[in-house]
Amino acid sequence: MMVMETKGAVVGEVVPCMLMALMEFCTIGLTILASTVISKGLSPFVFVVYTNALSSIFLLPYNTFIVSRNKREDLMSRFLLLGLVGVTMAQNLAFVGLSYSSPIVAIGMGCLIPSISFLLAVICRKTSVDLRSSSGQIKLMGTLVSVIGAMTLTLYRGPVVKDKDPSTHLQLAPPLFVFLSQHENWVLGCLLFALASLSYSIWNIIQVGTIEKCPEVMTVASSSTLFGTFLSALLALIIERDPIAWRLQFDMGLLVIVLTAIFGSLIKTHVHMWCIQRKSQFYVVMFKPLGVPIAGMFGCVFFAQTFHYGSLMAATITGIGYYTMMWGQIKEDENKRDKVDLSEERAPLLQEEQV
Repeated sequence: MMVMETKGAVVGEVVPCMLMALMEFCTIGLTILASTVISKGLSPFVFVVYTNALSSIFLLPYNTFIVSRNKREDLMSRFLLLGLVGVTMAQNLAFVGLSYSSPIVAIGMGCLIPSISFLLAVICRKTSVDLRSSSGQIKLMGTLVSVIGAMTLTLYRGPVVKDKDPSTHLQLAPPLFVFLSQHENWVLGCLLFALASLSYSIWNIIQVGTIEKCPEVMTVASSSTLFGTFLSALLALIIERDPIAWRLQFDMGLLVIVLTAIFGSLIKTHVHMWCIQRKSQFYVVMFKPLGVPIAGMFGCVFFAQTFHYGSLMAATITGIGYYTMMWGQIKEDENKRDKVDLSEERAPLLQEEQV
């Protein structure tokens, strides 16, 4: 009996942690691979179309919306909006931003999403900021730290980890993998990633309302990906009119497209759902800033001549802001639960007094 309990504890605690860490590790690895193939000539717009088209095929068996006629008609517009914001806007902005910067910017700016979501909720009057409560103060402080980190990431890069050897005048062969884009425009890349984070924040808000009306998460993912593929294809056809840009070969570009589609549509989605069922939604989102030290490790070890200390420092600041925001949200949820429990305890007492 004790052995079974021990195994259950391992599955309940260690396995989810290892899986989530592995997901972030794979995300950084795929981001570096995407940066490499885009730097070597693959259009980011074509990359988004092909990866989402393949993801749509993988997710098609989960799409009960296509074969079910009793769904409400307004779901169609929601799926279309999710595809527009979450795929066509967010992904194209992110991969074009990657073509001008590096994966450390992707992780750093991605940590802005909770703060942007909080600001959008305040602007749209979906929530209010109570500066007298500790949770409100913490969330406001987390937003400020995240914004400072994002501004630092954009404006300050600092020295590289390792200077180029002055004795080496000729580079015999191009690097196999690329961390910093060969067409670098750092400020533009950061701005594009910030806009991508804004799009993802809007997408999260729309997705919450959509799942309330359609609880089948995989159906929502499949339908929105399908719509996003069509819209992204229209955008790419307008921008990439050269047929050569759409031509794929049996090389690293095709491999990265297939791996990204499989990982994003099937592996990562199912692992996140599994961890949410066994732990919580907060457990999953808490691992996102783990990409900062992972990207920093890759940058320092394998790309020391193009990796800057200031970028790692700034991404770390945004990660701290991310965790601060999550801490404030957890405290806010705990306060709400305490108020509900207190009201439930008082109700029977009031009823007894009336009797």
